[in-house]
Amino acid sequence: MSIFWIVKAEYKSAFKIKLVFNDNTEGVVDLSNSLIGPIYEPLKDLAYFKKFSLNSWTIAWPNGADFKPEYLYNLASHNQLA
Repeated sequence: MSIFWIVKAEYKSAFKIKLVFNDNTEGVVDLSNSLIGPIYEPLKDLAYFKKFSLNSWTIAWPNGADFKPEYLYNLASHNQLA
């Protein structure tokens, strides 16, 4: 089992973020359909969504919302960049 974490995150457009993982996998994740539940409600405001930061392993927002890196890796690996 591999352990993945994000080493770079860059806002692209709408609810899309380009991610680079520790194994050099790169991809754009569209989180528009992942913002479900009370913790993710503020992220539906695009201005707030853009306030993500990179912590030691994943992207996170000021309200404590984040996503497991494995979940993001799965999304990114299906949308890999050439």
